[in-house]
Amino acid sequence: MKYFRLVFIVLIVPLVAFTTAHKFYISVTNVDYSEKDQSVQIITRVFIDDLNTVLKERYGIPAKLGSDRESSVDREYLEKYLRTKFMVEINGETVKYDFIGKKYDSDMVICYLEVPNIPLNTLKQIGIQNEVLTDIYDDQQNVVHFKINGKKKSHVLVKSDTKGMLNL
Repeated sequence: MKYFRLVFIVLIVPLVAFTTAHKFYISVTNVDYSEKDQSVQIITRVFIDDLNTVLKERYGIPAKLGSDRESSVDREYLEKYLRTKFMVEINGETVKYDFIGKKYDSDMVICYLEVPNIPLNTLKQIGIQNEVLTDIYDDQQNVVHFKINGKKKSHVLVKSDTKGMLNL
């Protein structure tokens, strides 16, 4: 019995500690087209703590996104960060998007973005370049799901390959 306990402590405890300490760095983005609004609509989900960390490291602000102490400065820098790390291309041209807003769901921030005034008959290709959090986490994965006009495609974007496209 003593031997079993020793083996358990030496082999199993470090394994459990390692697996619970390991964290996955991932975001998920959905890109859809709204015929009614004639716009490309984007919803991106990112872990709040990771965004707070990157805002502190990149801009030197102790962001408190998702808490009672969240400030207008935190929100301003969140949008600023997204605009530098998340780009949208329509038909090979980088386009501006509207930051519609955000909400929180558990430990995630959900951001709503939109590229307005895109008639479906002119939409031939859409690309997303997503470098969110790759500047602080080498193993960050940004998953992008496209679903436009019946076509679906998904990409797993990483630091060395940050762009995904859908041809219509």
